[in-house]
Amino acid sequence: LEEEQLLDGRYRLQEVPGGRVALPVLEEKLFQLRLPPEMPCELVRIQDPVPSRAARRQTPAQKLRDELRRLLGESWSEELERDVPRAWQRHGDLVLLSEDSFRAAPWEKLGTALWETVASALGARRLARRGRVLPDGMRSPSVTLLLGQDSWVEHVDNGIRYTFDVTKCMFSPGNITEKLRVASLPCSGEVLVDLYAGIGYFTLPYLVHAAAAFAHACEWNGHAVEALRRNLALNGVQDRCRIHHGDSRQVSSADRPWPPRPCVASPSPPLSFQLELRNVADRVNLGLIPSSEEGWPVACRVLKGTGGVLHIHHNVETLPAPAPPQTPVLRAERGSPEGACSDGEAQHPTEESGKETLVARIRPEWQRWAEATAARIRGLLAELHGQPWRTSILHIEAVKSYAPHVHHLVLDLECRPTLP
Repeated sequence: LEEEQLLDGRYRLQEVPGGRVALPVLEEKLFQLRLPPEMPCELVRIQDPVPSRAARRQTPAQKLRDELRRLLGESWSEELERDVPRAWQRHGDLVLLSEDSFRAAPWEKLGTALWETVASALGARRLARRGRVLPDGMRSPSVTLLLGQDSWVEHVDNGIRYTFDVTKCMFSPGNITEKLRVASLPCSGEVLVDLYAGIGYFTLPYLVHAAAAFAHACEWNGHAVEALRRNLALNGVQDRCRIHHGDSRQVSSADRPWPPRPCVASPSPPLSFQLELRNVADRVNLGLIPSSEEGWPVACRVLKGTGGVLHIHHNVETLPAPAPPQTPVLRAERGSPEGACSDGEAQHPTEESGKETLVARIRPEWQRWAEATAARIRGLLAELHGQPWRTSILHIEAVKSYAPHVHHLVLDLECRPTLP
């Protein structure tokens, strides 16, 4: 039977009442089954068949390909196999497929049957497919819901719950290393200003794990603001954060004492929004790539007069030359670009994701960028306060590889006024 490919390799032979044995025969192959007349048999449908050892060893990607082969039968081809995803993001019971998944014409003829098969193979109830990020300045996703009605999902990272509309907001699993690092920073009693808060990627680790006393979360995307509002409440920190809905580059000189009112989000802020913050922050997070440079003057303005720490994100191009062996060692994550998918829970670089951990060295281009940034910030602070400041490079963190020879870095920069 195995040689004739009549058995379903996902399940094993098992005993059934009456001292009989059930063979896992493929339903579409039943008509080919020819047993001797002296061998009595009947068709039995088993609700929960026992999976075979091979099936238990299968990866989700292999299981998906096997299920699709069975669905398509003789129509299966190498072209279609190339169209089957080997990686994806999982958000609760929703799986987000990559944009190049199931694009060949034959898939369209299968309709809902295709999406139900994919969802079943991946253990999901809902499916969506990602398109290209929209060029609207907000990195809005272009996502199509394929199976299911509700596009709001919940994702858990390091004990923090995030909920968001997968068709409206981005979620990058590649930033998990930086979120873990932020969560470990000693921020007790400090005030944070997060200039690009999104749905709370970094705001929440600062509040939940790093024990920041209060956060000002700035975001101009209304969909992200709604998700951020929900996430603050989900994690019980809504009373320690105020949302500023608008363009954080527009900063007024008005002082606003800390702590302000609890978290408030305007549903439709005026275009003339101005961030009424000055001299309030012990830390400023500038989590925008490819560059947060437009936010540097804002960060200098909201920083306390006694100084603090800036966490500056930036994409830095690196020449493809090996670094000298004597330079300090720094852990970094290599993998897919921002928003890339992974097989299984999105926060883990799991099977077939193409991600691996590497030991990257602090390269000359990184050091030059950090020193140039420190000098630029030092000049902005001196101009703003009318006195000299010093800036000290505390750490350079390589978050991930963003593109060939381009790394997403974070510079921790301490800024203090120079004593007379």
